[in-house]
Amino acid sequence: MRRVAAIDCGTNSIRLLVADIDLASGTLTDVDRRMEVVRLGQGVDRTGRIAPEALERTLDATRRYAAACTELGVEHVRFVATSASRDAENRQEFIDGVRAAIGVEPEVVGGQEEALLSFRGATGVLGGKHPGPFLVVDLGGGSTEIVLGTTSPVAAYSMDVGCVRITERHLHSDPPTAQEIAAASADVVAALDAAGKVIPFGRTATLVGLAGSVTTVTAHALDLERYDPARIDGSVLPIDRVLASCRTLLAMTRVRRAVVPFMHHGRVDVIGAGALVWSDIVSRVRAEVGIAGGRLNTVVTSEHDILDGIAWSAAERS
Repeated sequence: MRRVAAIDCGTNSIRLLVADIDLASGTLTDVDRRMEVVRLGQGVDRTGRIAPEALERTLDATRRYAAACTELGVEHVRFVATSASRDAENRQEFIDGVRAAIGVEPEVVGGQEEALLSFRGATGVLGGKHPGPFLVVDLGGGSTEIVLGTTSPVAAYSMDVGCVRITERHLHSDPPTAQEIAAASADVVAALDAAGKVIPFGRTATLVGLAGSVTTVTAHALDLERYDPARIDGSVLPIDRVLASCRTLLAMTRVRRAVVPFMHHGRVDVIGAGALVWSDIVSRVRAEVGIAGGRLNTVVTSEHDILDGIAWSAAERS
């Protein structure tokens, strides 16, 4: 048994998982799992740089995570940074700051490795519950990773669309106008066209959605009175219900979203874009499966994602 810590630093949030992992039996047991919205990617799509205030928010959270790791007796820490830090000209400032805050070298991973880590984290708990191939979609703030496979990935692609990036590019009105929504959707469709040249969407037997935008859409579709990971994790929803939930969240004003009981305050301004991206992906995959002669009627949501994949890799490294 090894106690490890995984840290996933994305465009919108930074998350920590402290877990006990038994590599021999293939089990992962949560000790502590937490998330803070720090919006590291604030303005990166426009300026190409991490804003000083965004960096400081992220480093403050990293220091708190470092203290938690010490208190819980973590043996090995792996810190993975994704889209925002990949795209930033001043990412060395981020790397130096993280190293000083937690004492480990942050790894700024490419989209391909991000996709593979997400696939491992999600599918590790799906075995025997659903048929493969799985199409795992990790919808983040700056990018969206898509991976197809059953026991291991056979195709992966990273799209430069996410809830923060699409919000900053297109969704400026409250609620978004029809013209803004059309422009945002055009970006997503273009990215899916490129992804479809790499990933045969039509082979999907089970579509699995990961990360905060997807879990929030799921919470809405389930009509939850609070955010309940136990209800959300592994839930299987009809596609039409998911798409209806996406349309509703996209059309809400920010004031209305802010009082939704399951909505994290750091997701209020970007969930519309997240819902739009998820809706376009789900619609596209269902259509491609139909063209291939199959039927895709449901979507699976998983609370297990890249964070779990990072933890497994940390245990193997230790």
